[in-house]
Amino acid sequence: MEQNFGGPLGTLIAGLGMGAYYLGLTWINILLGLFLTPFFIVPITWVMDARKKKAEG
Repeated sequence: MEQNFGGPLGTLIAGLGMGAYYLGLTWINILLGLFLTPFFIVPITWVMDARKKKAEG
């Protein structure tokens, strides 16, 4: 027996799938920003401190 999801049920299934996809995409982008930011911020502070020491003396 062949199932056809072309009506309202198909629209609901497609909507739930796309909603889950975008929720996962948003979640992974938030986590990447949260965990990767220190890898860029910390070395920048080292460079700024080195420049400040060099300018002072």
